Amino acid sequence: MTSGQNAASCGYQGWRNYETWAVALWLDNERSCYDRWRAEARRCQCEASTDSRVIDGIWTPNEAATFNLADQLREEIQAGCPLTAPTMYADLLSAALSEVDWQEVAASLLCDLP
Repeated sequence: MTSGQNAASCGYQGWRNYETWAVALWLDNERSCYDRWRAEARRCQCEASTDSRVIDGIWTPNEAATFNLADQLREEIQAGCPLTAPTMYADLLSAALSEVDWQEVAASLLCDLP
């Protein structure tokens, strides 16, 4: 294993990769984002027990909250992309967002709740 492969397997700043870390950092450090996504995490946590996949025994309430919040994060952040024209920059931004581990970000938001 090369040193580059070893470094890649370790993640970035305790996160799966740089892209995941960057999203989590911005969500935590921008006050309006912080407040909004903490509220969404609370909502997902409260609604988890009524999720049909929890009722059917497929997921635990924690899994439902994590998956539902991760889906919402991914959809809303990708939809908010300011680059809509097909350009090299738009392709690179799209590629970076596709590397984000949305479940890791969601789990982090949920674990901070009381």
